[in-house]
Amino acid sequence: IVWDVVRRYLQWRGYQVRYVQNFTDIDDKILNRARAESTTMEAVSERFIQAYFEDMTRLNVTEADEYPRATYTIDGIKRLIHELEHKGFAYPSAGDVYYSVRKFPEYGKLSGQKIDDRQVGASGRVTDTEEAQKHDPIDFALWKAAKSGEPAWSSQWGDGRPGWHIECSAMVRDRLGDTIDIHAGGNDLIFPHHENEIAQSEAVTGKPLSRYWLHNGMVNVGGEKMSKSLGNFTTIRDLLDKKGIDPMVIRFFVLQASYRKPIDFTDDAIAAAENGWNTLKDALLFGFKLKIDKEIEIDRTSSTVKEFETAMDDDFNTSGGLAALFSLAKELQREGNILVHEGKTEAEPEVLYAQWKTLVELAKVLGLEAQPEETIVGLSDQAIAAMVKERKAAKKAKNFAEADRIRNDLQAQGITLIDKPGGETIWHR
Repeated sequence: IVWDVVRRYLQWRGYQVRYVQNFTDIDDKILNRARAESTTMEAVSERFIQAYFEDMTRLNVTEADEYPRATYTIDGIKRLIHELEHKGFAYPSAGDVYYSVRKFPEYGKLSGQKIDDRQVGASGRVTDTEEAQKHDPIDFALWKAAKSGEPAWSSQWGDGRPGWHIECSAMVRDRLGDTIDIHAGGNDLIFPHHENEIAQSEAVTGKPLSRYWLHNGMVNVGGEKMSKSLGNFTTIRDLLDKKGIDPMVIRFFVLQASYRKPIDFTDDAIAAAENGWNTLKDALLFGFKLKIDKEIEIDRTSSTVKEFETAMDDDFNTSGGLAALFSLAKELQREGNILVHEGKTEAEPEVLYAQWKTLVELAKVLGLEAQPEETIVGLSDQAIAAMVKERKAAKKAKNFAEADRIRNDLQAQGITLIDKPGGETIWHR
């Protein structure tokens, strides 16, 4: 959610953004899950990737421009490992290949940790066998020799698969080049994962891997990190389906705090976010009561816009951005109440319409959007299914303009379509 907002805001300010989000689709944890379910690594990865897409669509998270996967970048991974070995930063050992951490003098510059403080075996990705094969306990695996029953790829070091850290360096280089503008991720990845990415990439290119590093805080429950090991976790799917929480409430909850800080997930916090969203939602629906329908450019010099920009320019301060929206929302709600009870407003309708358009546009930068209830419930399930069928026929006939029109018509009525592999389309209100 927070990286979606970062992207939306940069685009709103006029920047061209190429947004790439990678999937790690080969990893010890995925292989363990596949074994437990008597299935394949590919099946496990695909199931969770599709579930992710469905959940993010419902949360109004815009699709990335590209979604590279580790298994699609094997050639780039092997090439990067070869270059590291050629430059003396990597060495083979019993079919594995390891990165020699002490060869990279700047190791630790992102996290501030010293080499000898490195936590060996972080994230449960290192075994005792691997430790015995290293020249130094702090070295980490770039390539792992094939094991019975696991997927493997051929290489100059023997059959095997990539280590976790090298996958990300290779995907960045493959899709965005030697140096990127922003590298984002959870703050639990700063060390060792992002530190290792820097060491791998910069040892080969001699250039900074990223100009800026942004790290989000964790979701806590009762002051402890939400995790499966503590049994205190919940899923987006459960919140939306089982508890019936509005997706916009979840976005609102996340955006109330600085993206860098942890947020505490409690029933009270969600209830407070729901109240806040309902207040903003009422104001976002105000304009429909004015019965004005025309395209206008918002005033980018208005006090509300300036307040919003000032907050968001300060390290994407979404809390301050929301405060700017609420100042305008309260004014519109006051006029809305007068309109409901007296049938007219004190201000000129065109002025209020312009203010409402400003609120709608700024809220959309945060991914917060609302539609009138009568619009959302206006279409029956059967009518939606018929329109989905029409769209499918249009796509088959390569009439993509018509297919896009149907999708947009449904979106305007609060219906989101999700195209799945194999041609199936599902939808959500």
